[in-house]
Amino acid sequence: MARIAVIGAGTGAMAAAARLAVAGHRVTVYERSGTHGGSLGRHARDGFVFDTGPSLLHLPAVYRDLFVKTGKEPLEQCVTLTQVDPASRHLFADGTAVSLPNASRAGVVGALDEALGAGAGARWGEFMDRAGTAWDRSRRPLLEEPLRDDRQALGRDPYPAVRRRRLLRPARQAGTVAEVGRLELTDPRLAALLDGYALSYGLDPRHAPAAAALLPYMEETFGSWYVAGGMRALADAVHERCLARRVTFVFGAEVVRVAEKDGRAAGVELADGTGVEADHVVLGAQPRPGLLPGQERWPGAVSGDLPGVRHHGAPGRFLVLLSLRGAREPGAVHRTVVHPADGASEQEAVFGGRTAERPTVTVLRPDDPATRPDEEHEAVTLMATVAPHGPVDWTDTALCERFTDTMIGRAAEAVPGLRERILRSEVRTPVDTEADTGAEGGSVPAPALAGAGGAYLHAGNRTPLPGLYLAGGWSHPGGGPAHAGMSGALVAGLVVEGDGFRGSQ
Repeated sequence: MARIAVIGAGTGAMAAAARLAVAGHRVTVYERSGTHGGSLGRHARDGFVFDTGPSLLHLPAVYRDLFVKTGKEPLEQCVTLTQVDPASRHLFADGTAVSLPNASRAGVVGALDEALGAGAGARWGEFMDRAGTAWDRSRRPLLEEPLRDDRQALGRDPYPAVRRRRLLRPARQAGTVAEVGRLELTDPRLAALLDGYALSYGLDPRHAPAAAALLPYMEETFGSWYVAGGMRALADAVHERCLARRVTFVFGAEVVRVAEKDGRAAGVELADGTGVEADHVVLGAQPRPGLLPGQERWPGAVSGDLPGVRHHGAPGRFLVLLSLRGAREPGAVHRTVVHPADGASEQEAVFGGRTAERPTVTVLRPDDPATRPDEEHEAVTLMATVAPHGPVDWTDTALCERFTDTMIGRAAEAVPGLRERILRSEVRTPVDTEADTGAEGGSVPAPALAGAGGAYLHAGNRTPLPGLYLAGGWSHPGGGPAHAGMSGALVAGLVVEGDGFRGSQ
């Protein structure tokens, strides 16, 4: 039995903790805040309940596997999962709208043809076929195996871009998300649809490799799932599973340094000066300077920057939490995305460290009695991807009020009579994200992507310091609940099976 110290109580860290405890190890989790869950937060007031992080689950198989491997009760016995159908509704700047069925390729093709014109669905379907090829080529090394020491092994883009001939000019093929939209999808609304997927994950379509096609592919193929009570209920279930496996949690315990002895991780030092010995240490939070011995020499261990971010750090999220009077109208869609007319201007602002004049706004309206005081009220969340705190001062009250008003104005296209229904609006900015998760500037980690010479990969789960491992969104295979859960499985495999571990079979 080994002593294992886990830093952070996010879902990736807790996934690792539960698996390690089942393997017979003595696991203690040290969390700087007063609760578990990391980015899967919840805000509740006067009977209205809101998610403050991710709102939908993709690839639920990741958590089904976790619950199967760590106890008798399966995932569905611990939380209630329902497929969101339609998966999303999209409002475009020219006034057209389309609702995309959940996990139905034929349904999506038909909906796009009907809304955008004959041929639109076929172009999207062909794009999804190519995205499926990219998935098959990269799924195992990108998601199911520890990151190889040779990061360049994933440097080549797995997306089979189509080579397009052009009159009197050399043939071209797409290398980025934006180029896929322009060269392959051709319709600006389809391009906006694809750009919106990338932006929602904090990726700049102008720079993100075409391999980002995996993101809409995963949603369209494996579906979008809602957790009754909100995604916080999933974090609660994982925490309960950890407790059932006798994982110890110490809250209000900030780790300031990983101890090193004889060339390997030997424990952690807390902010109050307490030293804790351990045989292995798992870091489930964003690595920061001074925390890890020698980390400045590790590829991808500190930086949250990606190509096109201009060294401001990865984007964050701006949320407007709306408590509304009046019942949710019949047929209301759970997730609506309101796209701007000029997506390039928004991208230039977000990834250039400014606020966008007309942001892409995602409107979330769960039909869940647990989120509202009664049937005559509704809880609605508005979300936009924004620059992190630093280049934008998100403590500026006037700025936040202006941006909130802009988001409400855009969301009114999706929610009838929105302004007249507002009882109370509350905002959560990247400053709040930083306070809750410790992520610098309130940045939110993006999923790892192949291509671009490995620029979109994260730090590997195995580190150059023996006995120290990385889990959660800031490590391989990146951000998002599903990816974080995968990281926990990879770390547990490395600790239990050693360097010979090659991933799930």
